[in-house]
Amino acid sequence: MSYIRTRVANGVGEVVLDRPTALNALDSSMIRDLYAPLLQWRDDPEITAVLVTSASGRAFCAGGDIKSVRDAALARDLDRVRAYFAEEYRLDELVATYPKPYLALLDGVTMGGGLGISVHGAVRVVSEKALLAMPETAIGFIPDVGASHFLPRLRGTTARCDAVGMYLGLTGARVTAGDALAVGLATHFVPSDRIGALADRIRAGLWQDALDEFAEPAPESALADRFPDIEQVFGDGTVADIVTRLDDDALGDTAWVAQTRDALRALSPTSLYATAELLRRGGESTLSECFARELDVAVRISVEPDFAEGVRAVLVDKDRNPAWSPKTLEDIDPAKIAALFGD
Repeated sequence: MSYIRTRVANGVGEVVLDRPTALNALDSSMIRDLYAPLLQWRDDPEITAVLVTSASGRAFCAGGDIKSVRDAALARDLDRVRAYFAEEYRLDELVATYPKPYLALLDGVTMGGGLGISVHGAVRVVSEKALLAMPETAIGFIPDVGASHFLPRLRGTTARCDAVGMYLGLTGARVTAGDALAVGLATHFVPSDRIGALADRIRAGLWQDALDEFAEPAPESALADRFPDIEQVFGDGTVADIVTRLDDDALGDTAWVAQTRDALRALSPTSLYATAELLRRGGESTLSECFARELDVAVRISVEPDFAEGVRAVLVDKDRNPAWSPKTLEDIDPAKIAALFGD
């Protein structure tokens, strides 16, 4: 049984993600079944555009099938861990280098691996139901699927890692449609009740006309209102520096400060330090270099205690009470983080 359905009409190749009970979480079979038609259509002169949609009313794609990766890591089957991520990143890189218009309709939850098969594409349509995030630090992992390339470059940043990208990568904060458009994760806004009609118009081979007809002004962005605070806190320095700034009374005793400080203190210390280093290096690397680095770090961090514990707490037992090792940011050994990067 395949969780991927495909169809071709009027020069448009469509991929439908159809694993609703798992919110379209990408297992190995889905990754392979998605890669094959995209590769075929890439070189097919009859295909002029690609559309990616979801059969789920709740999600575009909630991420990767990380529980199976945890099982492989616990069994110390690192070949299987590497194979999963290598195939996923190969798919993401195909999307990023696709020579034809690639359109993804994000009408629901889109996290982790879901961003890998959407954000790298040319057109990312979001509705008010869209909710985007890279929440990997909550499970003892790192933002991957090319996130070390696109997060440092949010809002068009090129000179250094974007502070908003660092904020989203470290905290795993959820992003609404207005936020996604404000930072560049999305390209167009279409209300959810018009997404079906938009898809039909795209299937008719009129994708550019469809976007011109259906796209509406972006909703307001609460995240954009926080840009000055995020710049002040996440603009530079180490994770310890960032937490220290959040403890500074000069920022004011706001709900955002408290929420952000509490979030960072609750997440995997190892993941936070690894993520900060990954994004800093990614800001100075090509996409291919980012994928290669992410693959190495993903395999190494998968056998760290926090990965098994984080996935257990969030996805297996769901008690949301992970016991991190080391427990606090202050306990992190810089040599351990360097080892994750092969240094």
